Amino acid sequence: MPDTLTALGRWLRHENYRFITPTPATHARVNARSGNAQAKHLRDIFGWNRPFAPALLPAEIFSMLQEGGLLYDSHKAFRSRVRFSSLGDQLYVHSSFPTEAAEAVFFGPDSYRFVTFITAELALQPLERGARILDLGCGAGPGGIEATMASKAAMPALVLADINPSALDHARANAQLANLNQVHFAESDLFNAIGGSFDLIVANPPYLVDATARTYRHGGGPLGSGLSERIIADGLARLAPGGRLLLYTGVAMVDGMDPFLQVVKALLAPCGWPFCYRELDPDVFGEELDMPAYAHADRIAAVALVVRRPRRPESQ
Repeated sequence: MPDTLTALGRWLRHENYRFITPTPATHARVNARSGNAQAKHLRDIFGWNRPFAPALLPAEIFSMLQEGGLLYDSHKAFRSRVRFSSLGDQLYVHSSFPTEAAEAVFFGPDSYRFVTFITAELALQPLERGARILDLGCGAGPGGIEATMASKAAMPALVLADINPSALDHARANAQLANLNQVHFAESDLFNAIGGSFDLIVANPPYLVDATARTYRHGGGPLGSGLSERIIADGLARLAPGGRLLLYTGVAMVDGMDPFLQVVKALLAPCGWPFCYRELDPDVFGEELDMPAYAHADRIAAVALVVRRPRRPESQ
């Protein structure tokens, strides 16, 4: 499947296709408008993910979708099983809307914020030549791929890792679309199947409390921060001297306090490594506050954490 996804992405790029993916709530609202029930152009098919007639695509592209198992077929109308989103000059393939399946591969506003966070950090402190990058829980792979693209002069090696095989299929196609060669793919529950240390670890883990525990969405723990906490706890030992951990996640604020920040401080206290922590967006996924798990939460904020391992041993 990755080769088919790559070929489709290259064709869309040739057709000057572009689409910025909004939140699921916005996506649903726009699709519900009068006149939006049926696709009229490529953005409708592969962006808004609307039903379309076969005649809207060249015959060879439609056949490629059929043969690749990338179509839902219903009453002479078809719908793509994948979407393509623009991020800068790159295209990223990910799951169709709505992302309800357990193995869905998500891409949306969090992806854009995550990449902006990474590229800003690398602009401040570029990677050295031959650096190793790990995108942990990579999903469609934008974090690791964009970090590598931003560091091309350093010729870094990239590992894209995810517990979801479908995510790795999409990430492989996206790496091919970005013309990246030094990429290794690992099916792994966080660090379990990954060896070695890294100069840069980036992670955008699921951070919501999902009643059905979907892999791309459920963060674990009472407020969704379980995976983020595990990444910090296990990731410190995987940083090479001078290495950085860049974590983008969401935090449910309770009674005006940030419970995740208190966990971060406790996890980092024993090593004493410097870190930077800030809110990138004070209010995301506000609709989740209607769910029982967030009955006492004020808001859900998008936050960014940078942990730096000193180059010298702490004893020196």
